[in-house]
Amino acid sequence: MVTRSDFHRLAPYLWEAPRGVRGDMRVPARLYADEALLEAAFEDRSAEQLVNTATLPGVAGYALAMPDIHQGYGFPIGGVVATRLPSGAISPGGVGYDINCGVRLLTTRLREEEIRPHLERLMSALFHDVPSGLGKGHATALGAKEMAQALEHGAAWAVAQGYGTREDLEHTEERGTMPGADAGAVSERAKTRAREQMGTLGSGNHFLELDVVERVFDPAAAARLGLSEGGVVVWIHSGSRALGHQVCTDYVKELQTAGRRYGIELPDRELACAPADSPEGRRYFAAMACAANFAWANRQMMTHLARLAFERVLAGQVRDWHLTLLYDVAHNIAKIEEHTVDGERLRLCVHRKGATRAFGPGRPEVPESYRDLGQPVLIPGSMGSGSYVLAGTQAAMEQTFGSTCHGAGRVKSRHAAKRGVSGQALRQELERQGIVVRTESLGDLAEEAPNAYKDVDRVVEVVHQAGLARKIARTRPIGVMKG
Repeated sequence: MVTRSDFHRLAPYLWEAPRGVRGDMRVPARLYADEALLEAAFEDRSAEQLVNTATLPGVAGYALAMPDIHQGYGFPIGGVVATRLPSGAISPGGVGYDINCGVRLLTTRLREEEIRPHLERLMSALFHDVPSGLGKGHATALGAKEMAQALEHGAAWAVAQGYGTREDLEHTEERGTMPGADAGAVSERAKTRAREQMGTLGSGNHFLELDVVERVFDPAAAARLGLSEGGVVVWIHSGSRALGHQVCTDYVKELQTAGRRYGIELPDRELACAPADSPEGRRYFAAMACAANFAWANRQMMTHLARLAFERVLAGQVRDWHLTLLYDVAHNIAKIEEHTVDGERLRLCVHRKGATRAFGPGRPEVPESYRDLGQPVLIPGSMGSGSYVLAGTQAAMEQTFGSTCHGAGRVKSRHAAKRGVSGQALRQELERQGIVVRTESLGDLAEEAPNAYKDVDRVVEVVHQAGLARKIARTRPIGVMKG
């Protein structure tokens, strides 16, 4: 059993469990946290899960976790693990069930005082236009050919259908299209479950928010990103819906069997994996890339629907209602990247599960318009609190394979959150704070109560102080839409 005493401080916000904590660890396990967040990691199995990931075949450098760490399937949420290619492990548990659950941020030229008189109508229009809720689908179902194109081309497919612009693609991670996708690797059940879910928000912690920029930490960088205090922005947080869940379900089973065939022994069957260059590993990567592409197309479609709602409600009422995509990042994904480990340049499969890519200045993967600043890092907080825009750093490239946290991180299960507060009481409290709420279910709203999450300010301060990302701006919600 992993305990608090197994972790030793390496730096003010960095803790390490050495290889000897488990006899089968291949590398140390590292956790970014302050004292309070470190203690929280031992209130569930997340610290133990982090140590377990250090046993994976081919793991390079160290297994990592961010300060928003909490218990997940196999890997902790907030975990980052890189494995050496070609034969290092690839694991569905290192990506998760909601493949490419991610967030995009849209900027406007609107000020809070301009939008307040129209906020109720605008939130109602968004709630009407962007389908949300468990299983809820869009009016237009994808045929087999459209589904294959969406799976293999992602946001580029959506833009080709008229649902966005080339500039949207430039400001999306991987330009919205994950290489290596093969629709043939995705089961028919996964495709069937997702036929009517393109352009839909879903449920759980997914949301669409209208926020106001309440504080700018770096005025020059904020101005480059189109952010200013008092300005209105839109956050969209969603993923690959039922398709990603089914892809993970299918391949967890397949790789559990494959792992035994390749002689892989693991401390937890939920770590199911196979060599990345094995037939099973290649199929999982191809299917995972498809699900990532579906998620990017999904968020692109919702962006289009949000733009239409803004135009319908605000045209003729305000000077400029247009929405501009600042950036879109993935939270649950495995990527093929090159990084330096112990002085050696390596080609790696980087699993980020509840973690955000945070590439520093100069990397070619960062859009040209932001390349000198570093990649925009988008960190949504809990409902009713606030969210952050940061920028990636060179320190992240050197320490965490260019990764940082992805959000606040849960401290209560959904069931525990519902026991602690009623959805109606929570809605009333948010509205007293001036936040307009739209939701399909008051029960689901209660599951996402702010006290079910860690303090996002504290989490972000850790990654800022550790140098993994630098703060640019903080936003606060004025309108919340939940599934």
